[in-house]
Amino acid sequence: MKLIRFGEIGKEKPGVLIGEKRYDVSSIVTDFNESFFEENGLEKLQKALESNPTLPEVDASVRLGSPVARPSKIICIGLNYVDHCKETGAPIPTEPIIFFKSTTSLCGPNDNLIIPKNSEKTDWEVELAFVVGKKASYVEEAEALDYVAGYALLNDYSERAFQIERGGQWAKGKGSDTFAPLGPFLATKDEVKDVDNLSMWLTVNGKKYQNSNTLNLVFKIPFLVHYLSQFMTLLPGDIISTGTPPGVGLGIKPEPIYLKAGDVVELGIEGLGSSKQTAIAYTK
Repeated sequence: MKLIRFGEIGKEKPGVLIGEKRYDVSSIVTDFNESFFEENGLEKLQKALESNPTLPEVDASVRLGSPVARPSKIICIGLNYVDHCKETGAPIPTEPIIFFKSTTSLCGPNDNLIIPKNSEKTDWEVELAFVVGKKASYVEEAEALDYVAGYALLNDYSERAFQIERGGQWAKGKGSDTFAPLGPFLATKDEVKDVDNLSMWLTVNGKKYQNSNTLNLVFKIPFLVHYLSQFMTLLPGDIISTGTPPGVGLGIKPEPIYLKAGDVVELGIEGLGSSKQTAIAYTK
């Protein structure tokens, strides 16, 4: 299945994408939230769809929200592509680097990117994200994929001055509003043939800056589930973003390039669709 959420901000309803058409499933499930995943919602929804109910079609012009309702946490993995480590001058990690994005950074895949107040170094990062399907604590790596509900495209926007130059942890450069557009959809595991071999790309104003493949991940998804679950309980609906490949604005030579109002960022991952954000300046 491909899960979507659609409608105005804060009023999204659950839906599914079948072929190129969107359908409203709010008569079957309340939302794609922690309770949905915890109560075996994916299997129940699949069975309901197989019984061929008559579902309302959703017009393609309707806004898409994040395909997952606000989770308990958004966990990100830093420096998880070898070439990205090299472009930023960082050593290849021997263990995953973990940081959090605020849950308020989550937004729809095509919502505007709001450049934060006083920002001069807002940057882009195309990433493969996965969503936790059931409560995970001290999970063995061999069983880790049993805890994954599905996969989605995420742009891990970052304000580099806030992240690197202001002291403390990375989180302050990662958690601004609209800094985590997710989707257009959440693809269940059966929709993705080989998650370890997906092409991924990102452009700014039509120029390609990121062009890579999930083959190049340092730490793969089963290990990440296992590893993270040693330090915290992962709850159903939690979002884990696996890191970005080379080509971020920070790493461009001879001078970094950062986003400004009016810039258009487009990105995609094979089998997981594409998204598009237009940068706008913060206003009260």
